[in-house]
Amino acid sequence: MRRSVRFTAERTVEVRETETPTPAAGEALVETELSAISPGTELLLYRGETDAGLAADETLEAIDGDLEFPLSYGYAAVGRVAEVGEDVERSLVGRRVFAFHPHRSAFVADPETLVPVPEDCPPERAAMLANVETAVNLAMDGRPRIGEQVVVFGQGVVGLLAVGVLSGFPLSELVAVEPQPARRERALAMGATDAVPPGEVAAAIDGTATPDGADLVYELSGNPDGLDAAVDTAGYAGRVVIGSWYGTKPVELGLGGEFHRSHVRLRASQVSRIDHEHAGRWDTDRRLAVTLDRLGELEPERLITHRFAVGDAADAYRLLDEHPEDACGVLLTY
Repeated sequence: MRRSVRFTAERTVEVRETETPTPAAGEALVETELSAISPGTELLLYRGETDAGLAADETLEAIDGDLEFPLSYGYAAVGRVAEVGEDVERSLVGRRVFAFHPHRSAFVADPETLVPVPEDCPPERAAMLANVETAVNLAMDGRPRIGEQVVVFGQGVVGLLAVGVLSGFPLSELVAVEPQPARRERALAMGATDAVPPGEVAAAIDGTATPDGADLVYELSGNPDGLDAAVDTAGYAGRVVIGSWYGTKPVELGLGGEFHRSHVRLRASQVSRIDHEHAGRWDTDRRLAVTLDRLGELEPERLITHRFAVGDAADAYRLLDEHPEDACGVLLTY
């Protein structure tokens, strides 16, 4: 018998026992070692703050249906191939792989959807691959330029990894904005030149690289109020990249006279697909290859603060929901 995590109602997580699946022809059985919780998306599900009629993820084979309870979710599993069906290379058995798959102690998958993990890559590092890919995609959509002043609102896992990726660009300034002091410290360790609480961002960028606001602002806080602050932080003709998913939470924006004359551009960024401006030369495989290269440089496992046995998954979500000041990266172990 194996275990799987299910969201069954608002703030209700159950761990159920299921039979070990048998791989059919063209499938591989993966025994999960670790899976990472994606706090932004999964907390929306946990809190019941998503549109129940919205498709779960049309680009991931393992996540079907919509976001109505009950449902299985998650997209960051690491494990080893234990068995393969007919028409699958036997050499895959024993190989450590990453899969965009819900939290489950064993699952079958099309081998083409599995990402081989280099043998020198710790499983904790590999479990963060999906979040690093999101950070890479954010950088691609923001197009940071030499000498620019960049501000990142929100220093959860994705925000911290975005800072890590952006710190590799020749920017004049990279400012992290975050209310939690521990996360501000982590942002500095990831390469931010400054880290401030939300009320101090204007002073942090005033009169430094640009005279009237930041060149590029990322809104990754998940807080609807953060978007208005991000727009206000951008200077004339600045860019605001919105990586947050607010779910059903309403967003109010002050788009009065100042915004009307600002030429500020708002851009949505989401990792499931490649932006059309990149699609001529990029596909998801190329972006994934870049992500794998960044794993070793970023060492994202340093953001992991807690591990929970899969049977205690409800405690993991409760911690993330009620004590964000204590938790950052959270893994489920099997």
